[in-house]
Amino acid sequence: MDVPKTLKVSEKNSYYPNGDIVWRGDLFGDRHAQVEAILKDSAEQAVANLNGSRDVHMHIQLTRFHGLTEKARYSTGGVHNINFYITLRDPVTGATVRPAEHVVTNLDALRGTEAIQADKLGNTQKFRITTFLTGVIAAELGEPEGYKDENRGFFVALHRN
Repeated sequence: MDVPKTLKVSEKNSYYPNGDIVWRGDLFGDRHAQVEAILKDSAEQAVANLNGSRDVHMHIQLTRFHGLTEKARYSTGGVHNINFYITLRDPVTGATVRPAEHVVTNLDALRGTEAIQADKLGNTQKFRITTFLTGVIAAELGEPEGYKDENRGFFVALHRN
């Protein structure tokens, strides 16, 4: 996992803060480490049931992790936009088996009362994002075309980079 320290963290509570990492699903702390843990958990769950013909080492490099701020989560809503590169390498030689693929993901976020009710049931932002990324990574590794972002909603169009 690589969550470069050069990625800018925003703690600004606005509808769309300027930053590479916007995360509120954990208590205030090291946001780089928090999102790295989410990626690591998702990747471990994704590969647990994969059984390919060749062992590989998977390297993930985060380029963007946008959750929702409190302001957006409890009013307008939005989309969780998480982007990263996946590279597959030979675990012995380090040779590239599959060059870096840029994976762009967009998960519609819960908002308002719906978000509050989901939290009460344990369906938190962190749980939803981890579950979603587990499926994304599994599809990226297991499907011939990899993962394809099919989310074309309003917030995705507004926030495409």
